[in-house]
Amino acid sequence: MRLKKWTLICLTCLGVLMVGRLLSSNLTGSYQVVHGWPQLPEGFALGQVSGVDVDSHNHVFVFHRGDMPVMCFEGSTGKIVASWGDGMFGRAHGLKVDDQDNVWMTDIGHHQVFKFSHEGKLLMTVGAKDVPGLDGNHFNQPTDVAVTSSGEFYVSDGYGNSRVAKFSGDGKFLFDWGRKGDKPGEFDLPHGIALDSQGRVYVADRSNSRIQVFDGNGKFLQHWKSAELGRPWGLRVGADGYLYVVDGGDMNPKPPDRGRVLKLDLQGNILEKWGSFGSYDGQFYWAHAVGVAKNGDVYVTDVHVGMRVQKFVRR
Repeated sequence: MRLKKWTLICLTCLGVLMVGRLLSSNLTGSYQVVHGWPQLPEGFALGQVSGVDVDSHNHVFVFHRGDMPVMCFEGSTGKIVASWGDGMFGRAHGLKVDDQDNVWMTDIGHHQVFKFSHEGKLLMTVGAKDVPGLDGNHFNQPTDVAVTSSGEFYVSDGYGNSRVAKFSGDGKFLFDWGRKGDKPGEFDLPHGIALDSQGRVYVADRSNSRIQVFDGNGKFLQHWKSAELGRPWGLRVGADGYLYVVDGGDMNPKPPDRGRVLKLDLQGNILEKWGSFGSYDGQFYWAHAVGVAKNGDVYVTDVHVGMRVQKFVRR
């Protein structure tokens, strides 16, 4: 009996140790949240924050579903620099800053993609307003956009159409690929899209819980899917050449669910991860999008209860 008792005690201790390790993996790890970032105007609250990216001057652009839907903050201080876009969008979704500091946005309410100058001047609109469709001139709730160094761009046309479409720099339709399904090259809600320096295309295939990788012509190269990767909602390739991914979880209204950021190399190996599900600082409640500054700071948006953007820096 004494042997059994001590065996039970040892196993219990081991279980506590293992649980402790699992819990510690949900903390911010090598990154820490910057409390009090950003500094919002007095009395102002963000709506659901769907998009974020950072320009070459360390200005952080935030796209949210509320008043002043496009907001620009100083990355280092969190002070607001500019805002614009009232009355322009149906339902904010993706945001991307290109190499020339133009700001691109997708609108799942009006089924359109927009290109703005850094100062907020409208430069291009692609897609017919309030007319969903599946061709070179129409989208059906486009989710995100990725822009090449030469100005060509890819759109993940995601909620209504399960495809990726490519356009020339002046907005002419070139080609598309994909349909609804779970086979290679098929999608079930392509929710985020990013490019690396070699022109490879990374798609967050959200409802299939995977990332698919293509060449610039839409040829399937590989996909990554694992319990550790979870359900990718958004992704960006940083200036450091790594892929940053947000796992927004399975949209459970309460725990248990996931909310975390993962850093991958371009072979799909997970190098780091941090965060957990919740609404405290450093946690995520439906993490939706991620932006990475050239200095390595990471910005993550919450689209549900949190309705915020958080900044993370290296410890």
